[in-house]
Amino acid sequence: MPATASPSEIERFALHAGDVVITKDSETPDDIGVPAVVVEDIDGLVCGYHLALIRPKADIHPIFLAKQLASAPTVRYFAANATGSTRFGLAIGTIEKLDVPTPPPEEQAKIAEVLSTVDRAIEETEALIRKQQRIKTGLMQDLLTCGIDDHGNLRSEQTHKFKDSPLGRTPVEWEVTTLGAMLKRVGGYLQTGPFGSQLHAHEYVHEGIPVIMPQDILNGQISTSVIARIPERRANELHRHRLLQNDIVFSRRGDLSRAAGIGEREAGWICGTGCFLLRVSPDAIDSTWLANVYRHHHVQRQVETNAVGSTMPSLNNAVMENLIVAFPKADEQQEIMRRCDAAADSIAATTSQLAKIRALKRGLMQDLLTGNRRVAPLLEQREGVTR
Repeated sequence: MPATASPSEIERFALHAGDVVITKDSETPDDIGVPAVVVEDIDGLVCGYHLALIRPKADIHPIFLAKQLASAPTVRYFAANATGSTRFGLAIGTIEKLDVPTPPPEEQAKIAEVLSTVDRAIEETEALIRKQQRIKTGLMQDLLTCGIDDHGNLRSEQTHKFKDSPLGRTPVEWEVTTLGAMLKRVGGYLQTGPFGSQLHAHEYVHEGIPVIMPQDILNGQISTSVIARIPERRANELHRHRLLQNDIVFSRRGDLSRAAGIGEREAGWICGTGCFLLRVSPDAIDSTWLANVYRHHHVQRQVETNAVGSTMPSLNNAVMENLIVAFPKADEQQEIMRRCDAAADSIAATTSQLAKIRALKRGLMQDLLTGNRRVAPLLEQREGVTR
């Protein structure tokens, strides 16, 4: 950020290539001691007020030092010795007392090289995930508004016929109608979950049948991290609220964009208080497709416009049944979701790869920065080759 500084401050706090800076105060204790290395000289760059400047001696590699400052033992040391209650800080004396294991300079350089290589792999993998997410977002936009023809090709107005509809331009093959009209035509129905008077908090148990509440519907999936459960006997009494595969659950209060299709895992669970249950044959509507369409802006604009209540927006059966949706045939719905799932699987695979690289980095930092594993043999091997 642009700032003013006197000539003496510029001389004292100017940053040069090879300097290391760390955060010395913050509102949270886990945000202090975070290091960064200055990798090039930049005219007029000075160390800011909330940072501490560390200028290592010639025999200390700056990247090696920064990695030591980011290691688990150092993080624990800084957290234990930070001062303050509403704002946490590190005194210069605390930083100076930190013990830093220092192998010979050539070994420091090799450790820095190894860990920097892993850092680049992490950055490249994170960039790939962001790219895959952008591709998935664009693909879903195309699939949910244009669909796929009988030959497996994405439709466009340049190659296929479209028609005007209340939702804008839609493929001529799609039926644009209300959700209620479609449910009536295909024999589906919509109902609310049990009200609070039917299901009491004291009935919940640690082991039993899960009860899906609005907060359990996250990003089109059902999360079980904090899900409530009831005994099997009580679940049987609420049999009309028990879920079948291909049902859909919607939040009917609070965050009204929450919706998820019910898969094999969730079959037999309970649609809980604050939710809608929509039931329809998979031959007519694919539940995962409809859950994604419901979260699309075409439908969410209608939800936001027609929601009732001022302090907490909510939905009722009439609002849900009057939502206008463009329905492809069931086989096209399923093909759309296969394409979306393939994109999601690619992201999941890359995310899993990222987790492995991060675990590798943690292990390498633990071994290399503590001396548990030395890189000296690698240096000796390199010297033998050069001879």
